[in-house]
Amino acid sequence: MKGATRKGKAVVVGGSIAGISCAHALIAAGWEVVVLEKTCSPPTGCATGAGLGLDPLAQDIIQSWLKQAQILERTTLPLSIDQNEATDGDKKINWILSRDENFNFRAAYWSDLHSLLYKALPPEIVRWGHMFLSFCVSHDKTCVTVRSKILQTGDKIDVVGDLLIGADGCLSSIRQSFYPDLKLRYSGYCAWRGVLNFSDNENSETILGLKKAFPDLGKCLYFDLGSGTHTVFYELLNKRINWIWYVNQPEPQLKGNSVTMKVSDDMIEKMHEEAEKVWLPELVKVIRETKQPFLNVIYDSEPLEQIVWDNVVLVGDAAHPTTPHGLRSTNMSILDGAVLGKCLEKWGVENLNSALQEYQSTRLPVSSKQVLFSRRLGRTKQGLVLSDREPFDPIKASPEDCQELQQKNMPYLYEVPFILSDAIQSKD
Repeated sequence: MKGATRKGKAVVVGGSIAGISCAHALIAAGWEVVVLEKTCSPPTGCATGAGLGLDPLAQDIIQSWLKQAQILERTTLPLSIDQNEATDGDKKINWILSRDENFNFRAAYWSDLHSLLYKALPPEIVRWGHMFLSFCVSHDKTCVTVRSKILQTGDKIDVVGDLLIGADGCLSSIRQSFYPDLKLRYSGYCAWRGVLNFSDNENSETILGLKKAFPDLGKCLYFDLGSGTHTVFYELLNKRINWIWYVNQPEPQLKGNSVTMKVSDDMIEKMHEEAEKVWLPELVKVIRETKQPFLNVIYDSEPLEQIVWDNVVLVGDAAHPTTPHGLRSTNMSILDGAVLGKCLEKWGVENLNSALQEYQSTRLPVSSKQVLFSRRLGRTKQGLVLSDREPFDPIKASPEDCQELQQKNMPYLYEVPFILSDAIQSKD
């Protein structure tokens, strides 16, 4: 166990929420941290981040990293209700399938949350504009050398640390080093996404109509299920509506290292026309008035057999690419960072292998089940084939079937890992 040990040094590849979370957790554990991020500056209000839901444990973890009390509550909105509805596109009517009024999540805008976490770090931690190139573990397994390129100058630099943390997303280059043949699994559908900012026109016909049709906006996570499709939408802080519409289609051809597709005006117009056929007019108006909607291709992965190797560990979407239906991606990333930090604090740098093994044994069974449950939830709400039952039909569904739609069925959703239990209890 940890005694009077030297300070460990970690090199984190990826400056998204997973990487920033690891930086917070490892600094709290007494480690030195360097984060390498290829984008040249911190993100500000980028549309591609859109909205996300934070579960209660993630909220507690984030608040423990932030010095200002209640700052997370001030920068998010409550999601106290999880409601699934059915929409009849022909008759333009909808009705409730299931409603959970004890949801206790919070709605955040991706770039708001990232900014909150990033600004709470010491300024020298994140090196912007550093593109990861390669890594090499020493023969005696005592250190790892990470090479990156400074995009502004073209110079290549090496950073040596005790640990490499791969937080480089679902298309992870570091994961590919260990799983060269792994292919992400296409879900069978893509997602149109957008955020409508109504701060300058909150009494418009569109917003008043939406709030009349969906009266719990501002505290409710709404899922609307049509025939072979579904949407999710909720309000974000500062008068914004976040919406996602999942559309079954063949896998598109992606260009570059991104799961976001470039869309044309023609594609957006066709999407608007299809929305008219499927959704209530109040929701269609929101979709039509959203500037620069974008299209994500939805992937996940079969659960990995391992996520640690010598001096290398995967976290976040690099460790468990997942579909978005269980609201797990960001929450798993935050929990990965917190558990990893506590394992490293417990074992010390001299027992790095033991620390990483405990991290893996704690997180891998949980994240694997959550990935598979998210996959099933998505297929259910999209009306796709399931191995053990007929496709879900919102018009014919029984009350028992409708209970399967709820987020609270996610495995391990409200369980606190043992290694974090003291920290969470002492906070409470």
